[in-house]
Amino acid sequence: MGSSKQVVPRERRAFSAEFKAEAVRLVAERRAGGASLTQIGRELEVRPDQLRAWVRAQHEAHGAGTGPTGETPQQELRRLRWEVATLRQEQAFARKWRQIQPVRATACANITAGVRKPSVFRGRLLSCMAI
Repeated sequence: MGSSKQVVPRERRAFSAEFKAEAVRLVAERRAGGASLTQIGRELEVRPDQLRAWVRAQHEAHGAGTGPTGETPQQELRRLRWEVATLRQEQAFARKWRQIQPVRATACANITAGVRKPSVFRGRLLSCMAI
C-alpha cells in the first residue's frame, strides 16, 4: 500500500538528581523573568511536562505548606493578592446567597407545611398564595 516507515523507539534517558535540582532552580529563576516552560525545556532538551513534574516533586519533598519552590517576594505578593481577591469574591457570593436563601427556605417550608399553595408556571415556582 503506502510507504512503510520503520519506527525506531527512543531510548529512555535517565537524569541525575543534580541535573533535576539544577533544572528546577533554573525554572524558578527563568519563570520569574517571564520565560515559559516550553522555552526552558528547549534549552535543556527536556519536555515541559517533565520539568513541571520535577518542580512538583521537589515542592512536595520540601513540604506543601512552605510555598512554591523558588518563589520571589514579588511572586508571593502577586499570588497572595490573587488569593485575597478570590476570597473576597467568594465572601460576597456567600453574603448574597444568605440574603436570598432564607426567602426560598421559608417559602418551601410553608408549602410543605400546607400553609401556602405554590404558584407554578412551566415547572417554576413563581410565588406562594395563601390556601
